[in-house]
Amino acid sequence: MNRIKEVLVEKGIKQTWLAEQLGKSFSVVNSYVCNRRQPSLEVLFQIAKILQVNPKDLIESK
Repeated sequence: MNRIKEVLVEKGIKQTWLAEQLGKSFSVVNSYVCNRRQPSLEVLFQIAKILQVNPKDLIESK
């Protein structure tokens, strides 16, 4: 499980903007945000860089 959705909400960023920044389709980013699919580590690090957060902040620790 990831916290991408929570971080996007906290920062007021839309999924469409993140999709554009990543060069991925909205549906792929939406599947990450809704936890239907998990991004690769490479993509997770790209998302963290774009959102200016630590990659650990995007991962739920349970």
